[in-house]
Amino acid sequence: MTITLKVALLGAGTVGAEVARILTQDAAQLQARSGAALELSAVVVRDTAADRGPHIPRELVSSDAEAAIDGADLVIELMGGLEPASTYIRRALSRGASVVTGNKALLAEQGPELFALAAENGAELSFEAAVAGAIPILRPLAESLAGDTVTKVMGIVNGSTNFILDKMDREGADLEAVMAEASALGYLEADPSADVEGHDAAAKAALLATLAFGSGFSIDQVHTEGITAVTAADVEAARAADQVIKLLAVVERSEAGVLMRVHPTLISREHPLAAVHGAFNAVFVEAQNAGELMFYGPGAGGAPTASAVMGDLVMAARHRLAGSAEPTRLAAEPIAALPVQDAITRYALALDVADAPGVLARIAQVFADHGVSIEAMRQNGHLDGAAELRIITHAGTQRALDATVAAVNKLDVVTGITSVMRVEGN
Repeated sequence: MTITLKVALLGAGTVGAEVARILTQDAAQLQARSGAALELSAVVVRDTAADRGPHIPRELVSSDAEAAIDGADLVIELMGGLEPASTYIRRALSRGASVVTGNKALLAEQGPELFALAAENGAELSFEAAVAGAIPILRPLAESLAGDTVTKVMGIVNGSTNFILDKMDREGADLEAVMAEASALGYLEADPSADVEGHDAAAKAALLATLAFGSGFSIDQVHTEGITAVTAADVEAARAADQVIKLLAVVERSEAGVLMRVHPTLISREHPLAAVHGAFNAVFVEAQNAGELMFYGPGAGGAPTASAVMGDLVMAARHRLAGSAEPTRLAAEPIAALPVQDAITRYALALDVADAPGVLARIAQVFADHGVSIEAMRQNGHLDGAAELRIITHAGTQRALDATVAAVNKLDVVTGITSVMRVEGN
């Protein structure tokens, strides 16, 4: 006898519409893989009068989320935002219904509470689609590497900013021009701040840290910088040094705790992440025994993200049939989130300085006084007795590097620091 599991879909936007299509078009294949007939029982939307396309039967469209949740075995939440999504997910989990979501903002703020609620009620909360679109990264961190010790996760997790920076690198265009193009192509929202200010990547960094290190972390613990200060001159200088600029999410563990940061980063063109172009995402994982791993693929879009949703849904259905939900497990003792000042990193600086004898020596002395070693220094001449100086440091704590930058900025031979950027890799 075929067992039927009812699926409530909350949200029918770009991703939700693709989920509905897969549920209806690939029903036989999904049944063979999950062991149950996955029946779309309700589609909850704000505007019930809008045409939802051929894959969403009009009779299933509703604005009554509570009734849809109460009649479902599995719930897919694709509405986004904190509310009413949080209320709906809590209602479903409290009933014992497993939930699949792509809501990174909610999970980055309330994740540990929701994981605990799921475990308390024998349900699952799955969220592969919340971090890197179609790329399977959360399940490998939680399951495939469960017997290893992950030490660092570093990745490009926002396709919009990668498109912008990649375009600047390839064409030498300035930020505003490429942002306008990205908006026209639909890569940026009307308000692009979540992408270009790094908030979207920061939410994903918190989730990566939670899964990689088994402790609950929130977005407010992630040091966050966006790409709005990156200039065409920065991109050109990176190219001259055989480097490229990427907005990276970096989470790493030490004996003292976990550091989480998002910021524009210089990496060598030989690094695997440097080859990630356009709106694609990639996540680079370092583990004690497995070594270095990279996961690469489309980071956004209806069909790719729906693929991740459906993977979670099939697994949730299997576990429900087996009566063995697999809740997200966090360590009994929380791991400390460290301040970004403790990060060990390298800096690349661009300074406008007086083009006069002794300037380089005075600047180098300030670095030495703060215990920061200079790896490379290059001076480019300007007009009117001014010069641009570009410096790359050896690794040091961000605390020491920040103090060095502040001291250098006070020198009378320095007219301005035009760029400060971190460097990762060799």
